[in-house]
Amino acid sequence: MAEWVKVSEVGEPANGEVTVVRPRDLRIALANVEGEYFAVDDVCTHDGGPLGQGDVFEFEIECPRHGARFDIRTGQPMCLPAILPVKTYAVRVEGNEVQIEL
Repeated sequence: MAEWVKVSEVGEPANGEVTVVRPRDLRIALANVEGEYFAVDDVCTHDGGPLGQGDVFEFEIECPRHGARFDIRTGQPMCLPAILPVKTYAVRVEGNEVQIEL
């Protein structure tokens, strides 16, 4: 059964930034876009690059290795070299907690 897990607090990461959280030994990139949070696997489907070290451009996260971009809302690749989507996670804010559904 799915469970909501606290991974951060409101404001962390800051607006326009991304950080890596590690609930249950997973590596998940958590992005903040104007106070709305999104979570995707921290692994680029092109070559395993660390998406949590990439930049966020509105609703896209860019892999720092080869520039593949993914829509952080859906996980869909937005440009080559990636052709496969990344896994996304539902995110909610409860009080001051940012939670991911696992």
